[in-house]
Amino acid sequence: MRTTTLLGLALSIMIATASPASAQAQRPMHAGEIAQGLRKLGVVGNVLYVAAHPDDENTRLLAWLVGEKRVRAGYLSLTRGDGGQNLIGTEQSELLGLIRTHELLAARRIDGAEQLFTRARDFGYSKSAQESLQIWGHEAVLEDVVLAIRRFKPDVILTRFNERPPNHGHHTASAILAREAFEAAADPSRFPEQVARYGTWKVDRLLYNVSTWRLGPDADMSGYLKVDVGGYDPLVGRSWGEIAADSRSQHKSQGFGVAAQRGTSHEYFSPVAGTRPKAEPFEGLDLSWGRFAKGEPKHARAAAAVAKATKAAWDGFDAKAPHASIPALLKVRAALRALPDDNPFKASKLADTEALIAACAGLHLEARAAEPAAVPGGSVQLRVSALNRSPAALRLVSVTLPGGDVLEVNAALGHNVPVGQSPTVAVPAEAPVSTPYWLRDPQQGGLFSVADRALVGRPSGDPALAVAFTWEVGGERFVTTRPVVYAWVDPVRGELYRDLEIVPAVTANLDRPVVMFPNGQTRDVSVTLAAGRDAAEGVVRLELPDGWRAEPAERPFELASKGAEASVAFRVTPPKGASERASVRAVVELNGRKDSWAMRGIAYDHIPPLTVRKAAQADLVPLQLETRSRRIGYIPGPGDTVAEDLAAVGFEVTLLPDERLAKEPLERFDAILVGVRAYNTNPRLASHHERLMKYVEQGGRLVVQYMTNNHIAPLKAPLGPWPIEIGRDRVTDEAAAMTPVDPKDGLLAGPNALGPADFDGWVQERGLYFATTWDARYRPVFELQDAGDEPSRGALLVARHGKGTFVYTGLSFFRQLPAGVPGAYRLLANLLSQ
Repeated sequence: MRTTTLLGLALSIMIATASPASAQAQRPMHAGEIAQGLRKLGVVGNVLYVAAHPDDENTRLLAWLVGEKRVRAGYLSLTRGDGGQNLIGTEQSELLGLIRTHELLAARRIDGAEQLFTRARDFGYSKSAQESLQIWGHEAVLEDVVLAIRRFKPDVILTRFNERPPNHGHHTASAILAREAFEAAADPSRFPEQVARYGTWKVDRLLYNVSTWRLGPDADMSGYLKVDVGGYDPLVGRSWGEIAADSRSQHKSQGFGVAAQRGTSHEYFSPVAGTRPKAEPFEGLDLSWGRFAKGEPKHARAAAAVAKATKAAWDGFDAKAPHASIPALLKVRAALRALPDDNPFKASKLADTEALIAACAGLHLEARAAEPAAVPGGSVQLRVSALNRSPAALRLVSVTLPGGDVLEVNAALGHNVPVGQSPTVAVPAEAPVSTPYWLRDPQQGGLFSVADRALVGRPSGDPALAVAFTWEVGGERFVTTRPVVYAWVDPVRGELYRDLEIVPAVTANLDRPVVMFPNGQTRDVSVTLAAGRDAAEGVVRLELPDGWRAEPAERPFELASKGAEASVAFRVTPPKGASERASVRAVVELNGRKDSWAMRGIAYDHIPPLTVRKAAQADLVPLQLETRSRRIGYIPGPGDTVAEDLAAVGFEVTLLPDERLAKEPLERFDAILVGVRAYNTNPRLASHHERLMKYVEQGGRLVVQYMTNNHIAPLKAPLGPWPIEIGRDRVTDEAAAMTPVDPKDGLLAGPNALGPADFDGWVQERGLYFATTWDARYRPVFELQDAGDEPSRGALLVARHGKGTFVYTGLSFFRQLPAGVPGAYRLLANLLSQ
């Protein structure tokens, strides 16, 4: 290991994130937060909140637990929300799960709790816990919940849901798993491979956090445990309800912005297992260091010493001079280190104490990369910088760079003097390409595949590169690790940060994840090449199954500089009579090495920039498709790609946002299609109702995709020419029988003759938000149901109005079309045809 000298380098520790949109932009604690932290050192208790999805957590309760009770709180979400809908964009499935993961992290940065997960995949709405547990694998997901408990070591587990249906099956399953894991975590015979590393853990009590929205407004709550979570903390100048509103409002992909709550506000609880308190959820729990007084005498004395030291640190705190508390905190640290290693709070309290020591000094440590990305085997220039913003006497010992090189410093750090150096470090040739760890490998059934078991449950993986700062204060040594980040200035949003990423030398993005081949046609398949390094020159090929043909066989490329892009096209022809789905892979050959990487970026202001990198593959789907209507007007809603999917199979699609809809001559369209939830998110759309009905009356065809109608997104606008009521009925079995109400219905006959095969291969569900009641002038086309449910006829309603036709459909075309389901294209073509 080489060593070099770096004189005068100061350091810091970054405590809190300045903006939820910044990956690593961090700020030091202010005096009120330091005071909160000092008070929390004397509290020893952990609470784990368990539910199923992002947004299920009770942010008000979490904020109260962290701020008022000063316990360590965590939210265990079984899933990452992959199966939901997206209000802010077109991302679905795993990309939506990535967005919601980071919305949860943004929420936790605000309410102060920690975020945990299992490997369970959100496969969409489930009508029973039994179905959910079967798809996930009951024992496998239980193992993950037990792992979370054994790691987090909670005194109390709270569930958002109970085990009583009806409810979303994931919700009910989360309550079942919490109860089962409550017992299993204490049993050394359950998942013994965990026990060797984390030991067993006995939780004191399991409580259900009563979902009051499921009760009537006059419900008798006297039988429940109760706490007031509406308090106010003058140290931060906010109430728990105000903090909670900001936290919950981070769930922007679901449209869950909420108003702040101020004043008295109660939460209710019902005991499920373990100790059963009678008045409030923490009754009888000792959350002080005194809980260890009855242990082995030397351990009891060590805990008592910690209690004494933490009290002294709090009593002596001066908000005007936080650095004066460093000596007291060093005594807390020494007392904590004297605790036995099996003390369940030792590690977390040591980390908290060291963070507070750095915060009291106003320390700032940072390792910035000169560029946002580097390639394996390449190099990256860093700017390692530090700043001591207090009068405290600090000393930097050394800085360990990625790869192990050490910059020996051994220098005092001056007050408020920023210093640094710009070393260049090598990126290991074997460095893995950056992508979310749970998306690196193919999924296995209902769980994400995670090869590295140490990552299971974590919200994100390790940084691509990291720098370790070794420093001293008061004669005590600390090591603080910081990820390498890239920072830039946006002219509107200011300074922004993102994690440094390891990227392939060249990525090859196919223009569509699914390429449809209607009626055996040859299609253009474009590949966008992007350079991760300078001077990238090679060839790109399409690997196709037998019988498929690409012209030309390969395309040369030359990308002069990092970040340069070029687009190449291939003419792809399916075999004659092809009917089976196939796969294509774009392969880049560069310097004798073959690679296949595609990337998808996600950019929203409320979360950091995100990237998924996977194999450069696409599905090839032959289909027989006849169309009579070609010119389609599309009124966009949030979160679907239906317009571009239709354009990709030959429809002429014109987007009709509100301002264009008001002026466009509608008669020029063969049909108009309304995007999902358009009426829910665009209140002005209701003003166009009369004009749209006139379009239908004069011979047009208007097809409205699903709308929601509930307390969160009420549907107030009329949809069709006659009354229609939208409910919450849905069919989640994607293979449920689609029985025609009238087998001779002309809608099933042309221009595409539909049969049972057209309903094979659907994904996630048949549909959602069906009509529940409707005027007799609407005719239902299909009857369908989930097992055990009553049949529903509200999935597809058709009505003649004047010379034209109005259609409402809850069938999930917004999922089927991007997934390349041939029958969905054929059915929608019939709906759009005159």
